[in-house]
Amino acid sequence: MQKSFHLGIISTQLLKLVGNEVRQPGDIASKLSEQGYRLTPQRIMILSAIENSNDHISAEEIYIQVVAKYPHVNISTVYRTLELLKELGLVTETNFGEGRVRYHPADKGHHHHLVCQECGAIIDLDESVLSSLKSALLREYKFSADLRHLAIFGRCVNCSK
Repeated sequence: MQKSFHLGIISTQLLKLVGNEVRQPGDIASKLSEQGYRLTPQRIMILSAIENSNDHISAEEIYIQVVAKYPHVNISTVYRTLELLKELGLVTETNFGEGRVRYHPADKGHHHHLVCQECGAIIDLDESVLSSLKSALLREYKFSADLRHLAIFGRCVNCSK
């Protein structure tokens, strides 16, 4: 109970700092707090950017959002926080072939993407499509694949014409 009270105080202070546009931190912040990690205003703003994003978000996009409200944050803080979240399994990291990786809350479910190398279109792929691949890898190679978040590159139907 003390941790959630502490989280509430930090959230209230953060809302005063950045305005009402930022919602209170969600599951990722709670999980960090439960594991004994400090929830600094910078870290909370990074978490908020990730959790409030409707799509995968890059470190640079997170930094732009955070620095607009908290100008003293450094991009290295964003990278360190993302690395910690990745190590703890709280975010997934996906490379869409655009020269930077993007992040997504791990608790928003496993999903995969088809990425068109010609036009850049990204098509969501249902996880069930890969279940036979996972089984085949285990059966044929004795390899237990982690297929939680995957990008597959190729050409979309429009670019294949």
